[in-house]
Amino acid sequence: MVKKLDILLYGYGNPGRKDDGLGPILVDLVEKWIIKNEIKNISIDSNYQLNIEDSYTIRDYDIVIFIDASIEEIDDFIITRVEPSDKVNYTMHSASPSFVLNLCNKIYNYTPETYLLHIKGYEFQLQEGLSENAQRNLESAYEFIKSLLVKPDQLVVNLSARLPE
Repeated sequence: MVKKLDILLYGYGNPGRKDDGLGPILVDLVEKWIIKNEIKNISIDSNYQLNIEDSYTIRDYDIVIFIDASIEEIDDFIITRVEPSDKVNYTMHSASPSFVLNLCNKIYNYTPETYLLHIKGYEFQLQEGLSENAQRNLESAYEFIKSLLVKPDQLVVNLSARLPE
């Protein structure tokens, strides 16, 4: 019997800042879908931002997919591979996925297969609710994530096929 991969979906961002909440909103949707479909090997987490303590959290998973809003010039969403990096942000109140992954490697001698799903956002002012365009992008990203999770044994292959060249 093949071991099921332990997967963590970790959305981060502030739902009180319009489209910045795309990450937490997506993981909330996926959590409902996971419960409905009784999937046991996928865990969900979310926060306003990543912290150094998240290196402890990700050490227990085979695959980690961070999910965040993006202001980059992309269509609806894009997924990228995360490589460990010791580059520190301006403050330590927030850490990048690369930095969290690097800490996991240094502290626990483990580096899970890690990706970042960037969902295009447009409005980031202090207000709850997504913009219309971000809502459409959320729906596209949700369908993409569900298509990956229904075949967890093919997850890495399917993710790799979506990576930009």
